[in-house]
Amino acid sequence: MLNCSGDLFFTTPSGNYKVQSIDYEKQTMVVYDPSMSTCSTLQPHHDFIMTDIQSVVMPPTADTIFILLNCSIDSPVLNHYRSLCFNFSGHTCDELYNSCTPFRLFHPLSPNGSVNTGYSSCCYTNYNTVKLMSMNILDCSHYTTTYNTDELEGVGPLDWSYGIKLSYMVPNTGCDRCQRTGGTCGFDTETEITNCACPGSSNSTRECAGGIVADGASKRARRELFHILILVMGVFCL
Repeated sequence: MLNCSGDLFFTTPSGNYKVQSIDYEKQTMVVYDPSMSTCSTLQPHHDFIMTDIQSVVMPPTADTIFILLNCSIDSPVLNHYRSLCFNFSGHTCDELYNSCTPFRLFHPLSPNGSVNTGYSSCCYTNYNTVKLMSMNILDCSHYTTTYNTDELEGVGPLDWSYGIKLSYMVPNTGCDRCQRTGGTCGFDTETEITNCACPGSSNSTRECAGGIVADGASKRARRELFHILILVMGVFCL
């Protein structure tokens, strides 16, 4: 699921996606798909695929939007399943196609050769749509994704943050208890269990004898828990 080969990558059946940032407090991380189209580049046809386990353990967040581009007039999301498309902070296909030079060729033309603004050939949707239907079934030639969409009202496509934000949950391994008593949470690669290393002691226990940690302990614990999660899920650093 996660692979460390110089940089940290999120690995799925459709490829390797570099982890751009991790928010330990909110338990989210942003990955970038180098094969998706953006305002600066147009990429070939491509699907983003996650396994069933990945889509449950580390699903895209609610404020990550998948934008299907250049959909045909027969596309399911423009017909029977048009309810899967939604209004994204007032942004339109015309705005997207006019703002991004690579997307301008997607502007449908009317019979007289002028731009037809009455036909919408894109779809703002969520991950479940591309999870259930491939780009071939959707009949859309390209896609892009943007995140932190709650902050993009009135912001043009050139200034959007492109990428996929994933959420994750860290299992309760007892690290909070260890941190509260002044220890450092770790992972024993031989026994494959978490442990608590206490200051001035070589023993690894569930907690240390007495002591209350400083204010930054909970944040530090979240970072350590994420590192443990990576180890548990199988990160291989080459």
